[in-house]
Amino acid sequence: MSRPFFIVNFLLITLTFYIAAFAAGLPENAKKEAVIITSQSLTADNKNNTAVFEGSVVAKTGGIIMYADKMTVFYDNSESKIKKIHAIGNVRVHKKERALFSEEAIYLEDEEKIIFTGNPKAVEGENVITGKQIIFYLKDDRAVVEGSRVILQNKQGLK
Repeated sequence: MSRPFFIVNFLLITLTFYIAAFAAGLPENAKKEAVIITSQSLTADNKNNTAVFEGSVVAKTGGIIMYADKMTVFYDNSESKIKKIHAIGNVRVHKKERALFSEEAIYLEDEEKIIFTGNPKAVEGENVITGKQIIFYLKDDRAVVEGSRVILQNKQGLK
């Protein structure tokens, strides 16, 4: 297998794990769906174990879609796994009626968490949570919001 072909295959496999992290709440069979990633350019740097996707980056799998201006994937070639992913610029993650917006997001594989910074905002229906930083713990399916402001729409009114 040629080196460039190996790199592309490695990136597709590792990005599958990355996108699956966003799908933590999906059923097992949905996590194994194909991942489609598009960008205007992809630059792989084997010496530094990074892959940079730039220009209108879109990653899709199952019911999850992630958008960013740029995504840098840091991987460990010896273990064939992702260590970290850094998404920058107009970051959006959509799943059904849920969406999260920020200017920057960092996925840390070992800690199984995603840190959203740069005016992060989580939206579900008409409910909105904002803060200085939103951290999602994937394994525990929980979030910690620093400096939070929550807007909940009460459809039933006061009784």
